[in-house]
Amino acid sequence: MNLNDVHRGITKFKNRKRIGRGVGSGTGKTSGRGHKGHKSRSGYSRKPTFQGGAMPMVRRIPKRGFTNRYASVVFAVNVGQLADAFNDGDEVTLEVMSAKNVAKGSFDEVKILGDGALTKKLTVTAHRFSKSAEEKITAAGGTVIKLPAKKTPAERGAFLAAAKQ
Repeated sequence: MNLNDVHRGITKFKNRKRIGRGVGSGTGKTSGRGHKGHKSRSGYSRKPTFQGGAMPMVRRIPKRGFTNRYASVVFAVNVGQLADAFNDGDEVTLEVMSAKNVAKGSFDEVKILGDGALTKKLTVTAHRFSKSAEEKITAAGGTVIKLPAKKTPAERGAFLAAAKQ
């Protein structure tokens, strides 16, 4: 092999296959569709779950479990994580937590949990606080600010009731 042979046979644009243009083309007569049957006909389409006439996997396997589409996604942050990420006297908000990668991903609410030690005075703003987290933040001289929930359980219930009607 020579260096000038490297790109031989490689073309920028591949010509399309002209099917149904005579026996000599190799794709004449049946145009690559074989003989008879559903697939040879025009307008043929099959469901994505079709498995050759066998009972589809979707119907064979039992359905289990439940997914609550209306539940709010709560992200948990421990007091110890706040102590590591923030300095004394800092204001901890949702935006600052996500900027410092303390609260990652997509979520509806943030809950502060009481795992870890906190000695820094922080002003923490979140949707929910555990009792131990609230006690540790106030004991360190900080303050707790509770944000309102995006949707209260009553609002979620009213939404579900309206959806059923």
